[in-house]
Amino acid sequence: MKILKEIFWPLVAVVAAFIVGGIVILMLGDNPIEAYRLLLSSSFGSLRDVGWMLHYATPLIFTGLAVAVALRCGLLNIGAEGQLYVAAFAAAWVGIKFGGTIVTVGTDKQDWSWGTLPAILLVPMCIAAAIIAGAVWGGIPGVLKAKFGSHEVINTIMLNFIGIALVSYFTQYYYKIPGDPILQTAPIGENATIPQLSSFIPGLPADVPLNVAFLLAILACIAVYIFLWKTKWGYELRAVGQNPSAAEYGGISPKKQIILAMTISGALAGMVGIGEVLGTRHNFYNGFSAEWGFLGIAVALLGRNHPLGVFVAALFFGVLLRGEIFVDAFTSKVSKDLGWVLQAIIILFVACLQKYSRK
Repeated sequence: MKILKEIFWPLVAVVAAFIVGGIVILMLGDNPIEAYRLLLSSSFGSLRDVGWMLHYATPLIFTGLAVAVALRCGLLNIGAEGQLYVAAFAAAWVGIKFGGTIVTVGTDKQDWSWGTLPAILLVPMCIAAAIIAGAVWGGIPGVLKAKFGSHEVINTIMLNFIGIALVSYFTQYYYKIPGDPILQTAPIGENATIPQLSSFIPGLPADVPLNVAFLLAILACIAVYIFLWKTKWGYELRAVGQNPSAAEYGGISPKKQIILAMTISGALAGMVGIGEVLGTRHNFYNGFSAEWGFLGIAVALLGRNHPLGVFVAALFFGVLLRGEIFVDAFTSKVSKDLGWVLQAIIILFVACLQKYSRK
């Protein structure tokens, strides 16, 4: 019964958003049935479509989990965007420095590396770099909140600007190939890359960028569930989120849980860099994120801060991100902004229905 209650209100929010969105499409003078057909068929019409949809959903699973863990402790992490940027650059830096990256510029060869490690060592190092960098960047506002009482919303917003500016600086002046007009680093070594799932799934086209990071996202959902509901640390974290005073009276340190929650949140956000750097782009590209850190807030809210809900909500937002491209291309009056409109309406309905879902 509790599970049905958890599912019911987010489903109501989605249905209500689609109804309102349909009215908006009618007001624009277009056909809502055709627009929604394009929106859904572009994600489920073929194995290629499913692969692309899962690719769009993968970073949202990580950022949704990141926001959900923080919210379970009564915190709002708006810094996932900065955390994933710092983490992606860290993964690229390790992949360049230990991947044997050599770039030819004109007649000159530039050796960017300190050596070449085998993939069995280098890939875990890159993954660890992303997780640790994200954890550190997320832990900073946690420490500031716990030790000095400064609000995590302000801290995480400011750290977004600092983190993105720092990695942009290092990319521009230290790791960008001379003459490259795009703000991106040199490529990581071949031994630092992770395979695409098309190598293992028959019929999935090779040009679909879905990679092993999606499997890591599923494992992250399982790990977060076990941590939050099957361990002492997760229980203490949730207790602080429910009632910090009562938790402290029961012997739980709210300060430790705040630092722990923000550190784990940052680590999860940092895992976005694994798929993007090691699996898709094979370098750090400034501007690679489609505001996934902020979309993670919507994913967590729609998913009711539960790992399974976050996974389903991320898939739903993946459908919107994939489908808005086709809606923009094949309808006469509806643009790809329809996806953003639906996302915003869903969040408004989730917020409005919050009082009923708590009963």
